[in-house]
Amino acid sequence: MHTDISSIPSNPGIYIFKNAKEKVLYVGKAKNLKNRIRSYFQKFSGLDARKSALVKEVKDVTFIVTGNELEAFVLEANLIKQYKPKFNVILRDDKSYPYLKLTVNEEWPKIEVVRRIHKDGALYFGPYVPSGPMWETLAFIRRHFRIRDCKHALDRPIRPCIQYQMGRCLAPCAGYISREEYMKLIEEIRLFLSGENKDLTTVLEKSMMKLSNDMEYEEAAKIRDRIKAIEKVRESQKIISPEIGDIDVIGFYRQEDASASKVFFIRKGVMIGSKDYFLKNTAGIPDKALINTFLIQLYSKEIIPPPEIIISQTPEEAKSLKNWLSQRGGRKTKITIPRSGKKRELVDMASENARFLYRSVKETRTEEILDELKDKLHLKKRPERIGAFDVSNVSGSEAVGSFIFWSEGEFRKDGYRRLRIKTVQGIDDYAMMAETVRRTIKNLSGDLPDLVIIDGGKGHLETAQKIFGEYQAIVKIKPELIGLAKDPDRAYLTEYDIPVDLEDKRPSSLLLKSIRDEAHRFAVGYHRKLRDKRMLQSPLEEIHGVGKKRRLELLRVFGSMKGIKKAGVDDIAKLKGFNKTIAEHLYNELRRAE
Repeated sequence: MHTDISSIPSNPGIYIFKNAKEKVLYVGKAKNLKNRIRSYFQKFSGLDARKSALVKEVKDVTFIVTGNELEAFVLEANLIKQYKPKFNVILRDDKSYPYLKLTVNEEWPKIEVVRRIHKDGALYFGPYVPSGPMWETLAFIRRHFRIRDCKHALDRPIRPCIQYQMGRCLAPCAGYISREEYMKLIEEIRLFLSGENKDLTTVLEKSMMKLSNDMEYEEAAKIRDRIKAIEKVRESQKIISPEIGDIDVIGFYRQEDASASKVFFIRKGVMIGSKDYFLKNTAGIPDKALINTFLIQLYSKEIIPPPEIIISQTPEEAKSLKNWLSQRGGRKTKITIPRSGKKRELVDMASENARFLYRSVKETRTEEILDELKDKLHLKKRPERIGAFDVSNVSGSEAVGSFIFWSEGEFRKDGYRRLRIKTVQGIDDYAMMAETVRRTIKNLSGDLPDLVIIDGGKGHLETAQKIFGEYQAIVKIKPELIGLAKDPDRAYLTEYDIPVDLEDKRPSSLLLKSIRDEAHRFAVGYHRKLRDKRMLQSPLEEIHGVGKKRRLELLRVFGSMKGIKKAGVDDIAKLKGFNKTIAEHLYNELRRAE
């Protein structure tokens, strides 16, 4: 090993083990760096199999001294998230969780979906896992509260857009509702999203009675309908117990070398979501350390820690963990182990769900399927990581390429790549595949999976093989390549002339086809998005001299292309960023396009 352990300080901090190629193998933290690092390399230290395997690969150690344990805690979490080291337990979850954001920090607030939390004065509600109920909630709010969903700066009146005409917005942009009345709607939305439906119903009933007494029966009827809709939503919610408030419930189950966890996200006593997690290669790690690692990685994502997390047993370093969670959430967070009552029932239910998850994952026999795949394709080793390339185009238009990544029984979205074809004109699938493979290898810095699927036959496979040959200097692990063709489904291998039949309905064949189909779905989805964008492209974008700011100003004032076409040169010239020359040019171009 390169590092002299005697030179390492005894301060708190984090340490990083690397192999001969400078790849990060493990990130850890310690109160005393020297003692912790020395413990790995002392004779007769009694290391478990996992740590022994780690030490055999270590060629260098680097460290960062921190001011205290909490700083080391935060830095360790960030570095594990960044490097995803081989010997750290990694939570393989690349999804970000959606929140509803109520922008009360704006003069005319709106509601929107976000996946990142900022300390910007807005209110965030969530996480919604899965996201289906969130979209239903958003649709409900827009249908019954009719607040704006545009991004216009409402600093001066403008013509209302089609949302107003369709009865989906009250048009604050045109001054059709006062800010006082608008903010009452925002407060009602806050109550609704906070689960304070009883308080919201009371407010609405008072408003309804006042309108009725003032003989404004039509408006009173609208509020009556809103009350009924809110009560209907409440009946459909999974209400656990209102007095519980905001908590996350974590169930935990482990056996052999893996563990499963189930998380219930409960806000204001209502279950707004749940999520399954599965951790592999956990042999030799004590339960408390494993739970500690799980919590760190779970809340390192864009999840706001609630005031209370309940779990079946105390995690390792609970004090530092609670301090870190409180820091991330901007409020005190406690970790409790309930002994009885409703919270204990919730923990037991989550743990039972985790046990079912463990059994279902184990029954998929992923390792057996991969061994079968190895034999079927005459591979040199079992492929733990599989990637796939595809291209999509219609008559050469809006051609795109895609790459998707599969590992440990799941598709890994953080390894997905997509690109627009730049160098190929017309229809040439081979050239498009070559560009896709070439640019993806560069983008991934040569970090490719063990097995790569090329969508297509022998010709596509040979094209990809040639590109991999050109870039062998940067490819870290040379993958094995196969081509997958359809009708019938068959696999072409680089060293065999006869294709392998994939119509046998064996699990290994179904796995290959599912990975190929995912690459195709990803490519086609991007192709459709670009095609639809082109079809919906505003005619204004084709006019030289009319950039994004000028287009927005035109739409803000005139409301639509129809309104712009009706405007005269003088009307356009008065707008911010315009003059007589630009207005005349725009006017003439629009007339020419008709």
